[in-house]
Amino acid sequence: MLRGLRGLRGLRGLPLCASPRRLRSGSSSQGEEKPDTTWKDRAEIVIIGGGCVGVSLAYHLAKAGMRDVVLLEKSELTAGSTWHAAGLTTYFHPGINLKKIHYDSIKLYEKLEEETGQAVGFHQPGSIRLATTPVRVDEFKYQMTRAGWHATEQYLIGPEKVQEMFPLLNVDKVLAGLYNPGDGHIDPYSLTMALAAGARKYGALLKYPAPVTSLAPRSDGTWDVDTPQGSVRAKRLVNAAGFWAREVGKMIGLEHPLIPVQHQYLVTSTIPEVKALKRELAVLRDLEGSYYVRQERDGLLLGPYERQEKMRVQDSWVTDGVPPGFGKELFEADLDRITEHLEIAMEMIPVLKKADIVNVVNGPITYTPDILPMVGPHQGVRNYWVAVGFGYGIIHAGGIGKYLSEWILQGEPPFDLIELDPNRYGRWTTPQYTEAKARESYGFNNVVGYPKEERFAGRPTQRVSGLYSILQPRCSMGFHAGWEQPHWFYKPGQDTQYRPSFRRTNWFEPVGSEYEQVMQKVGVIDLSPFGKFHIKGRDSVTLLDNLFANVVPKVGFTNISHMLTPRGRVYAELTVSHQAPGDFLLVTGSGSELHDLRWIEEAAIRGGYEVEISNTTDELGVLGVAGPRARQVLQKLTSEDLSDGAFKFLQVKPLKVAHVPVTAIRISYTGELGWELYHRREDSPALYEALMNAGQEEGIADFGTYALNVLRLEKAFRAWGAEMNCDTNPLEAGLEPFVKLDKPADFIGKHALRQIKASGLKRRLVCLTLATDDVDPEGNESVWYEGKAFRWNLLESMPGRT
Repeated sequence: MLRGLRGLRGLRGLPLCASPRRLRSGSSSQGEEKPDTTWKDRAEIVIIGGGCVGVSLAYHLAKAGMRDVVLLEKSELTAGSTWHAAGLTTYFHPGINLKKIHYDSIKLYEKLEEETGQAVGFHQPGSIRLATTPVRVDEFKYQMTRAGWHATEQYLIGPEKVQEMFPLLNVDKVLAGLYNPGDGHIDPYSLTMALAAGARKYGALLKYPAPVTSLAPRSDGTWDVDTPQGSVRAKRLVNAAGFWAREVGKMIGLEHPLIPVQHQYLVTSTIPEVKALKRELAVLRDLEGSYYVRQERDGLLLGPYERQEKMRVQDSWVTDGVPPGFGKELFEADLDRITEHLEIAMEMIPVLKKADIVNVVNGPITYTPDILPMVGPHQGVRNYWVAVGFGYGIIHAGGIGKYLSEWILQGEPPFDLIELDPNRYGRWTTPQYTEAKARESYGFNNVVGYPKEERFAGRPTQRVSGLYSILQPRCSMGFHAGWEQPHWFYKPGQDTQYRPSFRRTNWFEPVGSEYEQVMQKVGVIDLSPFGKFHIKGRDSVTLLDNLFANVVPKVGFTNISHMLTPRGRVYAELTVSHQAPGDFLLVTGSGSELHDLRWIEEAAIRGGYEVEISNTTDELGVLGVAGPRARQVLQKLTSEDLSDGAFKFLQVKPLKVAHVPVTAIRISYTGELGWELYHRREDSPALYEALMNAGQEEGIADFGTYALNVLRLEKAFRAWGAEMNCDTNPLEAGLEPFVKLDKPADFIGKHALRQIKASGLKRRLVCLTLATDDVDPEGNESVWYEGKAFRWNLLESMPGRT
């Protein structure tokens, strides 16, 4: 039974859509400015949505000098999820590049009041994440290894320091804390009003109420945007409509994978022990208890994240749409869902036992399947951008506004954020999958975040290779852009469970065995999740020559090519196979499929090239055969001469393997002798069985992507997203053999790369051999030299190997 937190029983009957009295620490909202009465019928950009993210983008674009920035809000600024947010701000993020977004947000919020004259109610008492279990301490140590090369401060502190910063805490169970100075909280309403004032100051038009009633694309790539106030012709659209974003997407035939969930927090009245404090309490996150707590004037604000089986998804909004008129309303409080978290909080913070509750806020926030927002241009629709799915919109708003404005104005992202790419989702992302994953993501808000983490809700999707039913009982599957792909295979007597860890795991030995298999014998790997594009037409050669830094391969050959950004950064790496005159097969990694396809399609439209581009990812299966005995096995199954002289490295040929038609490329990411066999997805089982039967004498066996990664690292083969991405140029990544600065075509990034080369490189990728025992590098650890950390990424490594 819940004891303490007086007032809870009486609040259980809060009526649906009750609006709570707002309590904000030190905020002094000066009132919303009156809506602008002017109108523009043409705009460089139309932003749909007046929450903190949309207003931040308007502010940044206008401040950077873009003229005719128009923001359309259906009711009033902050309506939706912004106004009722708890307003937490933190430099911390378990990822790498999202820390930059958090950093830019906080740095903006620190100076926004001075710039605009609008108070924002920003408090920066710091924040502490609590470790009350040994594995959580390991997680904190793991995060500390990645913190040295970031600009933000982060410290691992002991229980005594934790209690000094939060003296009301019972530290009996506390083992350590992860402390981030400068963290805190801000008033979301005041923040948005300050951003709006800044946007207007620099010339943006913010119109409300102005609900968008229709969107119509034009042949020149512009958009007609209709509202009851009038129509706007826009060069670009940005959907920043919060939990209305699905409705906006549907206007142009897109089903954005977004779902609203209910998040509750409660606010206490004055607590004498809090009022007596001489300084503000640090924001506290009890990760095992799964709640956050911060000071709210002289009381406390506490917000739990309940388990996935208890949390509430507002699925009626997905099926029936957001109720008309819903804006600044709330749902009925449901404290039974969070009782267990409140019980834990009262044990950890005893003053809560006698605290009075004055508000319970239960409002909608929008989740994507993986809890990360969708930010950037959308594949398949010209000049349509999204900034949606923000489960933590307050801390993201400032940085995302800056990031997107730079991308829009400069033509490329300022740094790599592919984890937020809206094109990481595709047709396989069904509403059922979205709900299952959103429920899982919400419930896992505070679970331990392991390296190589797998989450299993909603799996498998329709994206399974033809070998899924054959391989699944014998391996640990990983999730790659909707696909199931073997990571590693079980051996007799080995542990078959998925057991992630910050130390060596149960897959260390099996991966080592697979590595030896490929090095000494022959292995087969399912590579079907590769992104695969077919490009042909009169201008196909010209298009590819202008897209890629490498030359276009001759007919019958393949090469490794890179698409660069205008600044000369590595946007993508693909293999380009010239199958017949003007007929190409392009292959990229699974996680880059629509990311790369969008770039290719836009280049084709921009250049007016006459080409046909088709995405054949789901139609084609791929099997890799690699190892010193690979030729012996394959030769048994085909009449084609596979000798070194007849089938050269990087050659591509159509042939039949065990009567199955394949496109065979002599290439292998393992660095060993090998071929990739592209074929109809439905032919995968027959092809696989033929290979395995033919290879019995050669000792053939399966291997997975973990072993593949070890093998490619030992050859210092680069991987996009690890050793190269939009944060690096190809010269510093050691890709000179694939960059032809002297070729006639003026490929994208050529001019910038020439300037980079002339100026000289300031950094280069190097490979390190590390002697390790039980804790292995996973990538992005800090490299220290003479007491200082290098400010760039460490080459990803695998346990105990180069």
